[in-house]
Amino acid sequence: MNQTITPVLLAGGSGTRLWPLSRKSYPKQFASLIGENSLFQASAERFSGPGFAAPVVVTNSDFRFIVTEQLTGVGIDPGAVLIEPAGRNTAPAVLAAALHLAAQDPDGLMLVAPSDHVIPDAVAFRAAVDMATPAAAAGQLVTFGITPDRPETGYGYLELAGKTGGGVAPLKRFVEKPDLATAEAMLADGAYLWNAGLFLFSVKAILAAFEAHAPDMVAAVKAAVSDAQPDLGFLRLAPEPWGQAENVSIDYAVMEKADDLAVVPFSAGWSDLGGWDAVWAEMGPDGRGVATHGPATAIDCDATLLRAESDGQVVVGLGLKDTLVVAMPDAVLVADKSRAQDVKLAVTALKAKQAVQAETFPRDHRPWGWFESLVIGDRFQVKRIVVHPGAALSLQSHHHRAEHWIVVEGTAKVTIDEEIKLVSENQSVYIPLGAVHRMENPGKVPMVLIEVQTGTYLGEDDIIRYEDVYARG
Repeated sequence: MNQTITPVLLAGGSGTRLWPLSRKSYPKQFASLIGENSLFQASAERFSGPGFAAPVVVTNSDFRFIVTEQLTGVGIDPGAVLIEPAGRNTAPAVLAAALHLAAQDPDGLMLVAPSDHVIPDAVAFRAAVDMATPAAAAGQLVTFGITPDRPETGYGYLELAGKTGGGVAPLKRFVEKPDLATAEAMLADGAYLWNAGLFLFSVKAILAAFEAHAPDMVAAVKAAVSDAQPDLGFLRLAPEPWGQAENVSIDYAVMEKADDLAVVPFSAGWSDLGGWDAVWAEMGPDGRGVATHGPATAIDCDATLLRAESDGQVVVGLGLKDTLVVAMPDAVLVADKSRAQDVKLAVTALKAKQAVQAETFPRDHRPWGWFESLVIGDRFQVKRIVVHPGAALSLQSHHHRAEHWIVVEGTAKVTIDEEIKLVSENQSVYIPLGAVHRMENPGKVPMVLIEVQTGTYLGEDDIIRYEDVYARG
């Protein structure tokens, strides 16, 4: 690459088609669906190294610490993390990133990418970006189209204005998700590509396109960016003007109306993992079409996915065919593979029953680490708590519960009222009702403890915070 490109990673979505692994509180981009790293980490790594600047991430407040934790896990420092006050689809998100980058280099290039897609051949995609760079530098709005291998009805399409010859081609139009007959005709025609939502353009060019085709949005988002407030290394966009921006995709707001569009075909492998059937395909099923993950065993099964997401459970499939099985400690999905796109109906049904499993992940991620409930009773609860090295929980007290802490890995620095002491592995400490307390991890390895809560009310909202390095309320 002759020009440095800033990746803009969109990481605020909350997909429901990969429930129960993907939920509103911890969506699929942060899960390890294919390989050891999460989809978000894989996206960040794909767009890092020579030719790429530090990424700009657009996400929401709930995910901001997950974003920085996962980037740290793969050795990437973000250039900026923009916090959306509310989800407004991709157009305002891309515009906010462009306005932020314009203050640094209005002629710079930005590569917009969803953070929940799979592109196995990163080298091939970088070559496609190299191919697109001259057109983007010249002011064109470039998108990357995926060469279709089936008549897919779940994607939008891009119609080419002419043959590409394998290079950059003019784009005639965007096409809505088709019915099956139309998809089959487009596949046979050969002039259509899947719309992957991947774009490369200069900051100046995309801002001009927004000014021409969505001027009201420019006014609102510009105010949200100019009034943004720094917060612990994040940049919180101003909520009032942000709420005035239209909730619309960049395709509808700009791309379908813009001139001078170009497309680069890409055929080296891509998936948006839009359902468990897509995950099954990406996992590389065996000769009988069986794919397994975790402690899962298939016996006389065909064309089946078996995933056990916890080491403490065992999943066995016997005589299954065309079946999706995804087991988590608090929820299990069993579905016919042909109904993969209908998994969101399960989420709707659970929400109607007010089941917490509909949207809440069993492992609750916090800026200092995470916790999960192991046992819940009428007047007690047992949790496993993991605190990152150097991290600390808030100084707090509770109205309705006392706590016992047993350290099982590492060392905890514990504050109880005026007393501060170190608690090592196999040692415990008691936190009386109403005591002002805090736990910290002063070590270099994660600290793990078992917490036993007892009392009349055990909800997470029974917290009075006195000090908090993460500036939570």
